[in-house]
Amino acid sequence: MAQSLLRIGITLGDAAGIGPEIILKAIATPEIQNICVPLVIGDRLILEHTARSLNLPIPEHILDLHQFTSLPEPGRISAECGKAALAYIEKAVSLCLSREMRAMVTAPIHKEAIHLAGSPYPGHTEMIAMLTNTKEYAMMLVGDGLRVILVTIHMGLANVSKVLTIEKILKTIRLAYRATQELGITMPKIAVAGFNPHAGEQGLFGDEEQTKIAPAIELAKQEQIPVFGPFPPDTIFHRALNNEFDIVVCMYHDQGLIPLKTLAFHTGVNVTIGLPIVRTSVDHGTAYDIAGKGIANPFSMIEAIKLAVQLATNRFKS
Repeated sequence: MAQSLLRIGITLGDAAGIGPEIILKAIATPEIQNICVPLVIGDRLILEHTARSLNLPIPEHILDLHQFTSLPEPGRISAECGKAALAYIEKAVSLCLSREMRAMVTAPIHKEAIHLAGSPYPGHTEMIAMLTNTKEYAMMLVGDGLRVILVTIHMGLANVSKVLTIEKILKTIRLAYRATQELGITMPKIAVAGFNPHAGEQGLFGDEEQTKIAPAIELAKQEQIPVFGPFPPDTIFHRALNNEFDIVVCMYHDQGLIPLKTLAFHTGVNVTIGLPIVRTSVDHGTAYDIAGKGIANPFSMIEAIKLAVQLATNRFKS
């Protein structure tokens, strides 16, 4: 049976975080074993130690990129862990591009650790985009019936309005449409959230809706994209949850992540849309405060693997 299942790569992430634990817990479940062949890309020393401590089986398929001479201290930021995490990502991208794997799922990395290791990237998304030579990409979050996609990601709120442009919003609407196609949604409806309270109230609370968002929506409609808005941000997520819309285009990070994480704190999944490969990730960090304690929740990793299989299957069919 396993020969007919898709091969999915799972990167270990930061070895001092909860990545090894949630991976082992996730792939030990029948839910995952029945849908894919998981290949863990990491360090066998770390995986074997963690498996023994959790009384879980050692993974059958490990790509051992040995990086450690001794076990890293749980919860401690280090350049060594950052360097290893970067190596796992690079290898996973390479295997996906060569089609030796159908998708990659990433465990969390620590931004300071990869910075200490010399990485110029703020996180996974930007690094994978560079490795795949992708110019247009976006972060989509999925959980408990809600899908959101972000026009801007990691920046101070004071700068968001300056960065928003018609082209940037239009690009994200296009990527939202691509996401619905890859998810197999046959008659999608895309909603666009406003930037200001009440979507600006016709300019009373700001003009971004009139000068940037609405023009982008009109251009998308000319491309036959089924998009609607801009809608007041305080009501659009409720409407999406009631099946009026399949995905919400959000102007900034927390606009989309606050409702998503309120609904699906333990089960949210991060997807990079626009890549030539399938990449999903857990929607949480390294959780250094509980690393090594055996209490990490694997639900987000389970959902990330399941979604990776769904997306990869749809791409394979197409």
